[in-house]
Amino acid sequence: MKSFENRIGGKRDSLNPYKVGLKLILDRLIWDFSYKSFYNRKKLKKLSNLYKGEKAVILCNGPSLIKNDFSLLKDVYTFGLNKINLLPNEFNFQPSAIVAVNPFVIEQNKDFYSSTHIPLFLDAMGSKNIAKKRENICLIHSCDFPYFSRDCSLSVFQGFTVTYVALQLAYYMGFTKVAIIGIDHNFHIEGRPNAYIKSNGNDKGHFDSNYFSGDQTWQLPDLKASEHYYNLANLCYEEGGRKIYNASVSSDLKIFKKVTLEKFISDE
Repeated sequence: MKSFENRIGGKRDSLNPYKVGLKLILDRLIWDFSYKSFYNRKKLKKLSNLYKGEKAVILCNGPSLIKNDFSLLKDVYTFGLNKINLLPNEFNFQPSAIVAVNPFVIEQNKDFYSSTHIPLFLDAMGSKNIAKKRENICLIHSCDFPYFSRDCSLSVFQGFTVTYVALQLAYYMGFTKVAIIGIDHNFHIEGRPNAYIKSNGNDKGHFDSNYFSGDQTWQLPDLKASEHYYNLANLCYEEGGRKIYNASVSSDLKIFKKVTLEKFISDE
């Protein structure tokens, strides 16, 4: 995980392109020659531009998420993130698909991921303890190269946040307008970005105070780094004649055009 510090400049004084290139090639070969690669890439290819011209909503897990009117989402494709299954039953909501790439989140939520019938996009390396070859699970390959993937059947870059992965998937699947809700983009907790910490059972950074609980390990967010890749995603969407909107009830993120969820859903 040390490479987290180097992906947008970081602390490294020099770059050895041979080491970087060799690592990328070896990682790619290991994935390409595994049965998981052939099986999951075939499933992913079926999703390419499947929803061309349609809208989608990405549900981040900030505290403001539960302030939304979930009835607005009944006729739109939705990407739930990470532990969206902790959303209280009173909201009567089930996402169209769930995306998770952080190994800690996947391990902590493995019982749900192994039993749900909701379509899942999970990081291949982080999903070793998840039931394999289930029809609803698509394993995606994460490449340690900073870019925006328009072809997720090959690889994605995580961009310091699962939201960035969801944006790549939405682009690949053909959605032209994508709104994000629950992206509060603020965490009132001190520590070095990407550092591993133990939860204290009082999580104020997510919609559920027990989101990270019981001494669970998680990584502190890197808001500045994620902003860098949000900008890249925004540029790629605009170049492709598409648009990303911030439809969160409350958000400190200023990169995407702000709109209400009601307006996003109702506008043509």
